[in-house]
Amino acid sequence: MCCCMLIPGLVKIRPFFMYAAEKMLSQFEKKIAHFAEKEQLFARPGNLLLAISGGADSTALLSTMHTLKAAGIIKPNLLCAHINHLLRGPSGDGDEAFVVAQAGKLGLDVEVRRVNVREYAGAHKLSIETAARQMRMQNLIDIAARRRCTAVATAHQKDDNAETIVQRLARGTGIRGLAGIWPTRTFARQGIRFVRPMLSVTRSEVIQYLRERNLQPREDQTNADCAYRRNYIRHRLLPDLQADSESSLADRLYDLSLSARKYYNLVCDHADEIWATTRIRKENVTIDCKTFSAPSAAVKVELVRRAIETLGSGEKNLTREHYERVLQLARSSLGGRKIELPGRITVRNEYQKLLFEKPKSRPEQLHKETMQIAIPGRTRAGEHLIETTILPAENVPDLCASTDPQQPSTGTRRPMERFVECFDMDRIAGPVVVRPRRNGDRFVPLGMPAEKKVGKFLSDARIGRDMRRKVLVVTDAEKVLWIWPVRMSDRAKVTSRTRKMLRIEITRTPQPGKGKEPEK
Repeated sequence: MCCCMLIPGLVKIRPFFMYAAEKMLSQFEKKIAHFAEKEQLFARPGNLLLAISGGADSTALLSTMHTLKAAGIIKPNLLCAHINHLLRGPSGDGDEAFVVAQAGKLGLDVEVRRVNVREYAGAHKLSIETAARQMRMQNLIDIAARRRCTAVATAHQKDDNAETIVQRLARGTGIRGLAGIWPTRTFARQGIRFVRPMLSVTRSEVIQYLRERNLQPREDQTNADCAYRRNYIRHRLLPDLQADSESSLADRLYDLSLSARKYYNLVCDHADEIWATTRIRKENVTIDCKTFSAPSAAVKVELVRRAIETLGSGEKNLTREHYERVLQLARSSLGGRKIELPGRITVRNEYQKLLFEKPKSRPEQLHKETMQIAIPGRTRAGEHLIETTILPAENVPDLCASTDPQQPSTGTRRPMERFVECFDMDRIAGPVVVRPRRNGDRFVPLGMPAEKKVGKFLSDARIGRDMRRKVLVVTDAEKVLWIWPVRMSDRAKVTSRTRKMLRIEITRTPQPGKGKEPEK
């Protein structure tokens, strides 16, 4: 029977052999092992990818993770990844060779990626720092996914956490920003986690560990350039603050981040309930303003942040003022108002719905001209396919959409955005055409006794701005027959005296050659 004992401060029972293995570890390695266990960093099955740059922190990470794996303290198989940013010429190539050699000595596989950060920064109008970070993250995620890794370990430590908090304070931040660097965060849709096992140690502890192990990491000379804000915080601001502090500033800021995380987790618990009711689409997110008005301001800010993040926009350029403007917009009783946010995100209040939108991936090809509809037959109008059929009146129950005025054509009745209406053929005068909506258009909505301006009808029907822009007008020589896809005209409806029907189906489909038409 395996002998077990309790670790002070922890609630788990661990096998005796693990204590024997820990006796062989340095204090630095034990500290990281205990932190990893407390935060459950390596609890999931799968390989672990180590992000190794060749600097002091990542060299310590590589050595520690290999030691913990050899001692049986951690279970995942280890692999290494190195991202060469091609920014430092021969020096960067030296870092790459160093990482490959160190991994080879430990018998670990390593994958190297060379990425052109300057070219990427220019193409996407980003700073070199931001471009390098984005490309590094993208490539680490890709390597991890291909190598069946469930986690990526990075070498962030307590001083990095302190720098992050101070940097965020300098530009303005909230509770979430004060949480600093989290021990684990999931950034990729593949579910790959980024874990930071070294957040329990300081930079001075890292340097001491490297000396004890006689490890000589690479030095990046750009890390000393205080023209970069983070280097200025690291080499000038934090040392000055530490000089006036009686205790470790990195430790105090880490304690602050722990408190902020606990509060933020409570906020997220409340936000989760509302977020579950949010309508999320590829290019927009909709939150009901009544639901949005109930929680505290902190929960509202979290919901706004999630909406923006869901649309693929970063938070770097968002300020407190931006969040306050969104909250004020949600309180407004005036529909149709909008604000612009960084990242080209637009927020609108439409009929007590808070609508977050980003630019469409490609301009929508709307129908912009008047075109006669073939009867019977098929007509292509921009991204719309129009099909018409002449039928005897007895087919009304099977082939026509409901003419109940309380159930207008909103697109919920038929799949694949198909919309169908049937008209009394004898009440149609002259050719039938389709065109965009015009100022002054009027019609008699189905179920109403009098004529109404189309714009007023759409407003009263609480049709959103995006849908209004997409409506088509189907007319004959005398009158509007159908405001597609919202409501048909009462003046052409099918009645008990109808002998022949004109069935019109309008389907939004890709242009020929750009996708398949819907199946019939």
